[in-house]
Amino acid sequence: MKESIDAVRSAFIELAAGNFEQPQRLSFSEGRALVMTAHHTPTRSTVVKTLSVEPDRNPVITGTIVYSDPSGQFTADAVALTTLRTGAVVGVATDLLADKDASSLALIGAGAQAADQVRAVHAVRPLERLTVYTRSIAHAEALLELLRDELPGTALDTAPSAADAVSNADVVCTATPSTTPLFPAEALPARVHVNAIGSYRPGMRELPEELLTTSDLVVVDEVGAAMAEAGEIIAAVEAGVLKVEQLCELGAALGNPPDPGGRTVFKSVGVACQDWAVARLLSRRSISG
Repeated sequence: MKESIDAVRSAFIELAAGNFEQPQRLSFSEGRALVMTAHHTPTRSTVVKTLSVEPDRNPVITGTIVYSDPSGQFTADAVALTTLRTGAVVGVATDLLADKDASSLALIGAGAQAADQVRAVHAVRPLERLTVYTRSIAHAEALLELLRDELPGTALDTAPSAADAVSNADVVCTATPSTTPLFPAEALPARVHVNAIGSYRPGMRELPEELLTTSDLVVVDEVGAAMAEAGEIIAAVEAGVLKVEQLCELGAALGNPPDPGGRTVFKSVGVACQDWAVARLLSRRSISG
């Protein structure tokens, strides 16, 4: 995870520098089929990922990723790579925006993305407490059991509601397919960093509008991608309560680190340079191994 975080951080800095050709993600059947691609011009390397997304299937996501450069090609299952790169970008954002002494995480959702969300936050802010809320207590407990050996000394607990889970958190991660906000803004502490990675279609919502309009800083992976796919962002902009100019891209924020004093938000729909970064890392490991 730490290597992936470093790789994804570098990729976003390069994205901001103009070193990627990265078209908007193709989406078919209301997001049930996705195609993502990016070309890194300095290395002449390219990544292409195809995904099938079926919310009622287990696993929800299936797909393939292909990384190629002048020296050859690397192919991998897209499921594990997608959870890893999504966790990694949350690690990048948390390291940039969360308090340096942050030590408690509230996680909303216990699906396929959840474990790598925790691993990523723990990699940059060692956790003293992890609280999980999901509609199925059994799923929450299963996730905590999976992570128990990886988090020695961390207090692990479930919460009866999302609002209870976030009430004392330093960092919040949401990883759900919700179409309505998961908690009211007033449930959050005055100083907190929130990562939202679950919604990736215009009709999906995880965050309350008030959080977006009152936070010190709202960071997105890419403005174009957010305005095409991030339901919370789209709704707030269309309602006139949030301006596109208020959104800060992650690559720009990394180049000029902010010093926020209250609440911060990172909203990610996922962009292809993340896949490129982790696929390139795994390709190099495959060659060296």
